[in-house]
Amino acid sequence: MRVAIVTNGDFNGVINRFGHPYPQPPQAWPHCDAVENVVAALQEGGHETLLCEGDKGLLARLERFMPPDPQGRPSGIVFNLAEGIQGEMRATHVPAMLEMAGVPYTGSSPLGIGLTCDKIITKMLIRDQGVPTPNFRVMRRGTESTNDLRFPVVVKPRREDCSFGLQLVHEHSKLSQAVEMIVTQYAQDALVEEYIEGREILVALLGNGELEILPLVERDFGERETRVMNWDAKYLAAAAVPQICPAQVESGLKTMLREISVATFRACHCRDYARVDCRIDRSGQPFVLEINSIPGLTISSSYVTAATTAGHSFSSLVNRILNVAHSRCFGIGIP
Repeated sequence: MRVAIVTNGDFNGVINRFGHPYPQPPQAWPHCDAVENVVAALQEGGHETLLCEGDKGLLARLERFMPPDPQGRPSGIVFNLAEGIQGEMRATHVPAMLEMAGVPYTGSSPLGIGLTCDKIITKMLIRDQGVPTPNFRVMRRGTESTNDLRFPVVVKPRREDCSFGLQLVHEHSKLSQAVEMIVTQYAQDALVEEYIEGREILVALLGNGELEILPLVERDFGERETRVMNWDAKYLAAAAVPQICPAQVESGLKTMLREISVATFRACHCRDYARVDCRIDRSGQPFVLEINSIPGLTISSSYVTAATTAGHSFSSLVNRILNVAHSRCFGIGIP
């Protein structure tokens, strides 16, 4: 079938430069090396592919590539890898365009992406479902009362991904400066949450009805002094954090991690695939940090690591995600 892979590698396809730009230029986009591999995987699966920019010209390109049949049914599907260009909730823009135009696509809806992009809303939703998450405050100055928050704390923008702006603050006297940097540089509130000292476990989910839970992945910080996943730790080879998969977790804790991850997926209205990031404190209590509704699909990413440990090749994983989305959209898998 026809599959258009939509991404953002060029930020020039806009009418005006206005609003909140993506914090990094396109060449620094952390997932760009995944795009070619996804295209190759879909071609290996027998699909006709087209790589598209998720910009103002997207719908015209899609209409030429996958015109509707005489009954008005879609003749193709989008594999969505778009992170957005500018404005608030950038990652929701391409799915919203596709919804409006009647084009099916992989991954979460604008609702699901919007809920998971807003870290405060995510925490409120999952707490309402009884899912443990670190105590937090929302700040704009850093001089607001921290009440019972225990230091150190993690400070990060309310609505960014890729660990943009993430800081670990050990003293109350440094908090105002950290919050001010977030508000000034990212033009949004700062999320200030208690730092959970302990293991970091990632839970990769696949599907919609009965979710497939892939093998758990642990980030191995070893003897590092700073045990948080900032931009450098995620995307600079020299600072990369090794991964252990499958993570060695006792059965009771594993069950709890799986249950709270599924609850998080459901509470945030995610679809098709996602990754939940958890911390386990020294007493063995797990906490959900956040959920990524468009997890990275680079060869070395934790989601792909979990899938390959489960027996998938990269190609079979990508085509499985496509098939899951097709089944959700049309009620059947890809013929």
